[in-house]
Amino acid sequence: MHELTAFSLSVFTAFFAIMNPVANTPIFLALVDGKNDAEKRHIAAIAVVTAFAIVVCFTLLGRYVFALFGITIPAFKITGGLLIFYVGFEMLQSKTSRIHHQEHIESDDGVAVSPLAIPILAGPGTIVTAMDNVTSGGISHIAIVVVIFGLMVGLTYLTFVFGERIMNRLGPHLITVVGKLMGLILAIMGTSMGIEGIKLAFA
Repeated sequence: MHELTAFSLSVFTAFFAIMNPVANTPIFLALVDGKNDAEKRHIAAIAVVTAFAIVVCFTLLGRYVFALFGITIPAFKITGGLLIFYVGFEMLQSKTSRIHHQEHIESDDGVAVSPLAIPILAGPGTIVTAMDNVTSGGISHIAIVVVIFGLMVGLTYLTFVFGERIMNRLGPHLITVVGKLMGLILAIMGTSMGIEGIKLAFA
């Protein structure tokens, strides 16, 4: 039980850092600027449901993808660690990660799927995080990852819907601080994943 609790906390921290709903809220507000509250809720709902479906598919089918393409666990962990470290490093520099976000976006109904669902919520970093946590786990670990990611997309939906209030309360400076803190956590997690992959490769 203690092991599953620690695993759950680790998964939640990883998802929160990589998705960072607080820092993504300004992006959402910019994309839905000019739309009424009902339209904003509709776009937010489509985005989180789409992201949830994508990540769950990779979580459940990840092992089959590995087998199909001949991907080894050490190679996945090393590459995934580098990817997550890169995202965290860019966040530490107060840059918007090019892996997570698109530079040029149009504000229309299609933003719910792209870029909100892909790649902002269900980007490569999120998918790698989900798959890494189930590569060597059993059914219970897969279930925990799916449930916690469900909680994260629910939290993201709430931050999107109440985004304007959150922005007014926190202010841009605190949001920047949160972004840098999440970047540091991601960089450490990426390094740890890479080290684990190297150990497995030479075990």
